[in-house]
Amino acid sequence: MTDLSQRRRALLAVAIALLSALFFTCTYVLNRAAAIGGGHWAWTASLRYLITLPLMVPLMRWQGGMGPVWRAIRAHPLPWLGWSTVGFVIFYLGLSYAAASGPSWLVAGTFQLTVIAGMLCAPFLYNDERARIPRPALAVGLVVVAGVLMMQFGVDDGGLDREGWIALGCVAVAAVAYPLGNRGLLLHLERVAPSSGGVELNATQRVFGLTLASQPAWWLVAAFAAGEAGAPSLDQVWFAAAVALGAGVIATVLFFQATGMVRNNPTALAATEAMQAAEILFATVLGVLLLGEAWPQGRALYGALVVMAGIAVFSWIAARAAVGSPPAVRALRSERGG
Repeated sequence: MTDLSQRRRALLAVAIALLSALFFTCTYVLNRAAAIGGGHWAWTASLRYLITLPLMVPLMRWQGGMGPVWRAIRAHPLPWLGWSTVGFVIFYLGLSYAAASGPSWLVAGTFQLTVIAGMLCAPFLYNDERARIPRPALAVGLVVVAGVLMMQFGVDDGGLDREGWIALGCVAVAAVAYPLGNRGLLLHLERVAPSSGGVELNATQRVFGLTLASQPAWWLVAAFAAGEAGAPSLDQVWFAAAVALGAGVIATVLFFQATGMVRNNPTALAATEAMQAAEILFATVLGVLLLGEAWPQGRALYGALVVMAGIAVFSWIAARAAVGSPPAVRALRSERGG
């Protein structure tokens, strides 16, 4: 491939990743819209994944099929149930609960803690070179944490009430649970690799499998929501369906396509990964235009800029470290798609 072709491919991958960030952003904006409309957080969470499953079924025909996924779950149901509960259920319950706590950009920015959460989980999951936490990445991660705190304390005249602290905790838990669940499943699949009689699943198949394995938990959450708030409104169902389609299907496919195009090019892969920082910008603009939210100002604005810059640098470091290591690349590409 010529240098010109590589540059064009890299630019196309970045553009696709930017588009995927736009679709991922609908999670924060539409969850906030549901909360403003009085929708119960448990309905917001459960409806999204109950609707995502049937939406993914037609997609699987072009993504390796459902058969390998079903055989993998049937062979080892407990890891799938456990990691789907961590990576999907705990993750999205926290994110949905926090939607009522503040503007879309605040939740979107705070959830960017997930970019360092996977790194911090590594020593507890791996016993090879992936367990090491690179000092440069850790330093940049601490900058991202500082930016998140600036955002949080820059809202409402710098004070967080009890509900604010609870919401911050929920988003922080969600930010840890998502990469932990995804990486835990990847590690399980490595241990039951084809050489030992297991199956190899692509990224979309893994997302589908986690969605399928989490269904029993989501039906329990839906029953809880019905007992607490009755049936969901039609608007809330539509919001959840839009999130399921936009973030759960379209954004996932676009992101995996983008990273797959440049998986062996560290510079392009870093730029592609860094596009997730645009979620803060998209959430801000859409929240202001669609929900009438206030623009971030003062310390909150500076914090958002710090987070975006930190994500860009962190993505560069992570992508350079991942290239040449197939397991690391798979882990990097599994950080999205929930």
